Amino acid sequence: MSALAGLEAEARRQLELLEYPRQPWLPSRADDALDVAIVGAGQTGLATAFGLRRERVKSVAIFDRAAPGGTGVWTTFARMRTLRTPKHVSGPDLGVPALTPRAYFEARDGAEAWEALHKIGREDWQRYLDWYAGTLALPVRHEHLLDSIGHDAASDLLLLRFTTPQGQQTIRARKLVLATGMDGTGAWSIPAPFDALPAARVSHTSGPVDFAALNRQRVIVVGAGASAFDNLATALEAGAASATMLVRRRRMPRVNPFRWMEQSGFLGQFHALPDALKWRMMRHIFDLNQPPPQESWDRVADDPRFALHMGSPVASARMEGGEVVLETPQGAHRADHVIIGTGTAFDLALRPELAAIAPHILLWRDAFTPPEGEAHPILGACPYLDAGFTFRERAPGAAPFLRHIHFMGYGATPSMGLSGASISGMKYGVPRLVDGICRALWLDDADRHVESLLAYDTPELTREIPQELP
Repeated sequence: MSALAGLEAEARRQLELLEYPRQPWLPSRADDALDVAIVGAGQTGLATAFGLRRERVKSVAIFDRAAPGGTGVWTTFARMRTLRTPKHVSGPDLGVPALTPRAYFEARDGAEAWEALHKIGREDWQRYLDWYAGTLALPVRHEHLLDSIGHDAASDLLLLRFTTPQGQQTIRARKLVLATGMDGTGAWSIPAPFDALPAARVSHTSGPVDFAALNRQRVIVVGAGASAFDNLATALEAGAASATMLVRRRRMPRVNPFRWMEQSGFLGQFHALPDALKWRMMRHIFDLNQPPPQESWDRVADDPRFALHMGSPVASARMEGGEVVLETPQGAHRADHVIIGTGTAFDLALRPELAAIAPHILLWRDAFTPPEGEAHPILGACPYLDAGFTFRERAPGAAPFLRHIHFMGYGATPSMGLSGASISGMKYGVPRLVDGICRALWLDDADRHVESLLAYDTPELTREIPQELP
């Protein structure tokens, strides 16, 4: 038996040791509705399905738009060599030792290799997630793209409309988890000046980039986040003639607030803070932003083809003589291709599946008025979630079905902290999400649970006992 096969067996043994309580508690249904539908088969969606199974919620399915074989973030637009997260992170395992990343990598590569490892490679992280999903036999349905979310008032079920290779399909579900990651609150942002350029001359760090075609080409990367640096490095490694980075800020940030946040106090308890303190902390974190990892900087810093221009926001873009020309306060820059790394637009209405219901969703700007001078448009555009990660209604009574939708995208951060879209927060966020779903399911069926208790008549004492006094 291979070490990985042995680890799979050990994981199943540990799960059996922890399998309490075993008694089912959800009422059986005569229809085909799922108890929980999860959209997104990344790390958060997989761990949520596992957590629900441990709580005996079995009518669960995970829907993902990708085809079988793994075309998630780690093997598509993530172009770093390693994760930013420290290697000793845990989270998907939900406390089961044999399912931890360390257990997987030690079984695959050996304990010495793990000790020598600095950070986990991004493709290795995807291999770990594939192993995790296979070991747990998680119910993933591939090639399902969620188009819209409806509601049947008579049954109080969500109606999830998917595009699949077999055509349109509607799935009914009691609860929905949107594990839609970094862009789940809107869309990847391409600023307006770049609309003047031909589409073939512009790429986004989150989308497909034909790096082979950039061989001997002059490339401009706009932005200075980790993904911007990683795309620039990939372009240089593909043979780009030059790679110029244009950065709006005058100074490169050096402090990464995410490293401060990786503590049990923040990860476990941020959600309980009053709104004013949540706003103050998140405003600082969003404004400070993250510097590129040292590894990403080192990947390009000594390459003579690399040029960095701080204080250079792009004011306009145009084509001139077959060249891309970007105007900045520091002067014009010419190139053959532009890669945009300016992050995401926070607007729920930009998500096709949320477009119809977005006007009903309560946002932070609707629920909280920051002190004068502390407004923040990105924070204000994030959904104002309740303790179970569910949407709230902007107008009470207008869309009560929103309480059935649990949101685990990056926009949950102001309400819940680092909770799931980030690897760092999974250890705390996923159990809290699972608990919120189970609480909602239990309360929805409260009358039936009372009836079940009152009808329960299975004797525990089975020996015949005299019932009359002598």
